[in-house]
Amino acid sequence: MSEQNNLSSYQYGAEAKIYERVIFNNRPILLVLFVLLTGFFGYQATKTTVSTNFLDMIPGEHRFIKNMVANLDQVGASGTVIQIAVENTSGDIFDPEYLEVLKSISDETFYLQGVNRRSLESIWTPNVRWSAVTEEGFEGGPVAPNGYDGSPEKINELRQNILRSGRVGSLVADNFKSAMVSVSLFDADPDTGEPLDYQKFSAELEQSIRDKYQSDKVKIHVIGVAKLIGDLMDAGPQIAMFFGLAIIITFMLLLWYSRCMIGTLAPLACSIIAVVWQLGILATFGKSLSAYSSLVPFLIFAIGISHGIQIINTVAINESDGDSSETAARKAFRTLYVPGMTALLSDGIGFLTLYIIDIQAIKDLTVAACVGIAVIVLTNLILLPILMSYFGITKSGLRHVNNKNEQHPVLWEKLSNFANPKVAVVSVCIALVGFGIGFVGGQDLKTGDLDKGAPELHPDSRYNLDSAYISNNYGVSSDIFLIMVKTPKDQCSSYENLEAIDRFAWDMENVPGVQSSVSLAYVIRQVLSGFSEGSLKWNTIPRDQAAINSTFFQVPEALVNTDCSYAPLILFLADHKAETLEGVVAAAEQFIADNKMENMEFLLATGNAGIEAATNEVIDAAQDKMLILVYVVVCLLVYASFSSIPAVACIVVPLMLTSALCQALMAYLGIGVKVATLPVIALGVGIGVDYGIYIYGRLETYLKEGMPLQEAYFNTLKTTGKAVALTGITLAIGVGTWIFSPIKFQADMGKLLTFMFLWNMVGAIWLLPALAHFLIKPEKVLAREEKKKAKQMKKKMA
Repeated sequence: MSEQNNLSSYQYGAEAKIYERVIFNNRPILLVLFVLLTGFFGYQATKTTVSTNFLDMIPGEHRFIKNMVANLDQVGASGTVIQIAVENTSGDIFDPEYLEVLKSISDETFYLQGVNRRSLESIWTPNVRWSAVTEEGFEGGPVAPNGYDGSPEKINELRQNILRSGRVGSLVADNFKSAMVSVSLFDADPDTGEPLDYQKFSAELEQSIRDKYQSDKVKIHVIGVAKLIGDLMDAGPQIAMFFGLAIIITFMLLLWYSRCMIGTLAPLACSIIAVVWQLGILATFGKSLSAYSSLVPFLIFAIGISHGIQIINTVAINESDGDSSETAARKAFRTLYVPGMTALLSDGIGFLTLYIIDIQAIKDLTVAACVGIAVIVLTNLILLPILMSYFGITKSGLRHVNNKNEQHPVLWEKLSNFANPKVAVVSVCIALVGFGIGFVGGQDLKTGDLDKGAPELHPDSRYNLDSAYISNNYGVSSDIFLIMVKTPKDQCSSYENLEAIDRFAWDMENVPGVQSSVSLAYVIRQVLSGFSEGSLKWNTIPRDQAAINSTFFQVPEALVNTDCSYAPLILFLADHKAETLEGVVAAAEQFIADNKMENMEFLLATGNAGIEAATNEVIDAAQDKMLILVYVVVCLLVYASFSSIPAVACIVVPLMLTSALCQALMAYLGIGVKVATLPVIALGVGIGVDYGIYIYGRLETYLKEGMPLQEAYFNTLKTTGKAVALTGITLAIGVGTWIFSPIKFQADMGKLLTFMFLWNMVGAIWLLPALAHFLIKPEKVLAREEKKKAKQMKKKMA
């Protein structure tokens, strides 16, 4: 019996045959339909947009975010603030030329589209004031001197005003070599009402501020959520470059493997068509990509290549056995329909489980990925066999297959020993050790960011260098945790409420990771102390309401609203690491629980650190639930395909080992579980199951022929095994190029996906046959198949 006769028996009932007849009997119509749809979706794909809506990137249903959204009119800009540090590289800020540049930057920032102009602060804005107690009483005024003309006298006056303003460390660097321009942003464009486009705002910031004013003497440092998102969006060309590089690498490896130009270009073309259709469908229904889902098209391309290689490999084997190109394609479709559909359903479920994460950007990623998976069913399981039925494998490709068949496959013979009883025992023991390593190593896996600055970018990126400069030269951190404090109208300044805010601030300042705090209570204490010649005895909250009211002319707008019903407590954190945020949230919630007040409500939390704390909680709650769900569904799908619990174990256990080791690897590399990396955990399972399904499906076919396990596995390796190995290596090399990306979260995804592609492939080739030795009995498989055939024959005769 020839090898192809074995393969042709690998069929799954009448359903596959029905689909085969419908598809291949209507090939011209289907081809025309594919061409028309590709043209339409290709045109639609040109309308693809990338969303930069800040609210889409945070967990909208989390209690912190609900509190923030309910008080947006008070909080403003979702806590987003742009900080522009203007550095004098050749001196200090008391340089007339430098001060003119700083004033120009302050003025330019005022007119940027989307900024809350009332919130703008710099030493040149009138809302930044100084105060002092003199022999004549309390004096104060704007930091910028009246009639400033750049003369030494006015610069000296400016120096004194800055020292008396208390803004050294916040608006002026501790070493006086730079000064800050700070402004908050609106969520929506004030003119259009549309969500503020952070990429456009970031570009305008670069053009109007950095490019215009940076020179040999002046250096600009810019940080803020909007700037970070803009920088990530600007990485689009690099992402496209890596996508193109992956296509080139895949082309070269496929051509080397098949020696057939048609067998190389057909799966590449179908996988690219799948991406075009995906983008076109999303654009047609008004869906956008986000910073995180922009990598999904490559994953769809990778999945398409994975299934395409299997089809080309099977068609090549069929044609080498003498079948015509149409017959070979028909048999390939019939052979791979069920395992292909099962694998794609598993891929889709792997993506779909991400939908339980309450972050709109992740939900959009899920929708984009599921659309792509659905498209692959059409382009790679239907269009590709149709194309191969017309074009077939080239003569050089067939010669290559025949030469391979004539050569004794020493490598596959050696690898078939993984099914040998002695080797299987060792393999299972190694797997148990691997699970142990994964469990122990995974204990150190953290949720959230583990580095200072923006973890989405490399430490040496311009944004993170700017962030490090500001952190090192200013006493006020850029990591802000804002607690919203609400009272009835005109009650925020009562003694009881101010005393509670003051105690809350004191408690929080003693929490590890909290550098300092500022609040209405803090300013009132400082002003009263100033009224009394700086005496510390008066640095307290007075019970006399008239004394409290006398201080309000010195309170910044950001610390109290006009009707005294909102007075936030702002905490400045040392960093936004997960441990820091967990400690701050726990301490704040404990204080709130222990200090219930009738006329005051403390609401957590906003500011960039508050939003990140909310995101961490959502991710932490979802990751285990998501992983359990994806494994349950994959197990059900595999069982539905093979009707065998041992088959489920053979296919799923290697995936579980990969997941365990991946978590240990993340902990070792210092990669936290967050919005950018959580999808990888689910994707690794969804994509990795393809390998196991194809290998086990082919292995079971040979077992049904009555072959012993090791012989059956040897034949499996010669056919499906080599395609699985090629797929794993090709995809790993493709995503491995991401490691060199300037975008850190893409580099992290590259590391993790490279590991998962390779290790899932290794697990399917190495561990699956070892498990099959213990769990699969060839004689039972044969008996079950004979019983099934007898039942079908009886039914047919009836």
